[in-house]
Amino acid sequence: MGKPEGGDAKVKSPINGPDVVHDIVGIGFGPSNLALSIAVEEHNTGLAADRRIDALFLERQPRFGWHRGMLIDDATMQVSFLKDLVTLRNPTSDYSFLCFLRERGRLIDFLNQKTLFPLRMEFHEYFEWAATRVAHQVSYDSEVIAVDPVRDEDGRVAFFDVTRRDPARPGTAVTHRARNISVAMGLEPHVPPGLELAERVWHNSELIPRAEQLAGTGAAVRRVVVLGAGQSAAETVDYLHRTFPDAEVCSVFAKYGFTPADDSPFANRIFDPEAVDVYFSSPSEVKQSLLDYHRSTNYSVVDMDLIESLYATTYREKVAGRERLRFLNVSRVRGVTPAADGGLDIAVEFLPTGERQVLPADVLVLATGYRPRDLTALLGDAAKLCLKDDGDAIRVGRDHRVETVPEVTAGIYLQGGTEHTHGLTSTLLSTVAVRAEEIHRSVLADRLTAA
Repeated sequence: MGKPEGGDAKVKSPINGPDVVHDIVGIGFGPSNLALSIAVEEHNTGLAADRRIDALFLERQPRFGWHRGMLIDDATMQVSFLKDLVTLRNPTSDYSFLCFLRERGRLIDFLNQKTLFPLRMEFHEYFEWAATRVAHQVSYDSEVIAVDPVRDEDGRVAFFDVTRRDPARPGTAVTHRARNISVAMGLEPHVPPGLELAERVWHNSELIPRAEQLAGTGAAVRRVVVLGAGQSAAETVDYLHRTFPDAEVCSVFAKYGFTPADDSPFANRIFDPEAVDVYFSSPSEVKQSLLDYHRSTNYSVVDMDLIESLYATTYREKVAGRERLRFLNVSRVRGVTPAADGGLDIAVEFLPTGERQVLPADVLVLATGYRPRDLTALLGDAAKLCLKDDGDAIRVGRDHRVETVPEVTAGIYLQGGTEHTHGLTSTLLSTVAVRAEEIHRSVLADRLTAA
């Protein structure tokens, strides 16, 4: 993100006044910082002003949104509703999913389904409901463009100045001063080398709006190709197959077949809060072993129900003699070129023989996952204050606070991007409530120490 662009003028925050020093400024407002904002809100309830935590969260989107492009109408969560924003931290909280259902008048209806896994679109509605209740802590349309260390009279880095664009005044940047920052920028779409996003080449994170836009043009869709072998890829294949009933849908992946997700009870314990303690304290070789052993709980795997549904669809089509759903396994996309008719020519290689075929297609969807955002680009000079391990990864304490050089007293907390220190739950919802509590407690403890 870097420094403010030339011409941007920094002004004091019009929201918080000229002399406010926030205890926490959150960068990004997805589920992780939303959970932290609720922990702060519940902490502050009933307390005198001097004991409250002053928090501000900055979100570049114009409103709360979480994977909107993949809110397929029948897609369900892969995590229990009890692992919501608060329950594992405070089972009595009125910010829970169950309280949301009660307020919406759907609690009994949901219970009658006898499931732990809500619709993804309903869980998004729950997130929006919770975000609305803490909206006074959030500034939307606020893209953070710089984080600068601020030294006190003793030369210690006691604060960070967080600078964001002001959408109300183009060319103007607003700066907020913080004792701690909580970085939760989420992940960014991964585009494989040699491929580029374009009008007809999408990442699945934009699936629904792009598909609706294409369908709205009225143009005939003959063939769509999906690259990827994980849950999102399988959901994308299924969605496109239903959305474009006259199109052939080709699923391309390097595996022989989709790998079922391991959601068995013992394997799922890798997502328990206690598992984070075990992982954090383990030697590096044990950490790597745990990741390797349990990748099948999260990476490049698909729910068994969806695998069976897709297979049943292919068999029905084979019986009917009209096969619209095709699986090109042990294959890779080797090139994409524009076609004369405005579509794409997609070169697909069958890996065992090296044989290539060119598929004329209307769309290529990259269901190729996500990767952590570049923290160094955001932090700028502040990144130089962070300590690194032998693998050049940022060192992070158990309380999710970045380890820094001794002269830094201000805190940098990471919500995500810590798989190397905290394990598989780093980017998942499983421990979001517990992590919020750990950061909240760490900030409080640091404030008491400073006092």
